[in-house]
Amino acid sequence: MDAFDLSDIERQRREAGELYQEFLRVPSMSAGLYVLEAGAEDPQSPHQQDEIYYVVSGRATIAVAGEDRRVEPGSVVFVAARVEHRFHSIDERLELLVLFAPAET
Repeated sequence: MDAFDLSDIERQRREAGELYQEFLRVPSMSAGLYVLEAGAEDPQSPHQQDEIYYVVSGRATIAVAGEDRRVEPGSVVFVAARVEHRFHSIDERLELLVLFAPAET
């Protein structure tokens, strides 16, 4: 069994000095923790895989293909492969569980 603790993943992410820390990779999917501080700019660009964001904590707005939606803990957002998307107006530190299918390349 593979099991993970978000606090361990967050510690690894922080120690690596990265915004994103992958913690699972199999051919059919990958998963990671993505963290953006309040007021930060989201530097990501479209991915080649479908993805799902689950908001663990924080509040912000996500723009997907030009459409804005507020997100908060418990929000789930699907973004299709190659679609422009970005978090903005980050009011509170944003912690996101990110799932890519198939695995991110």
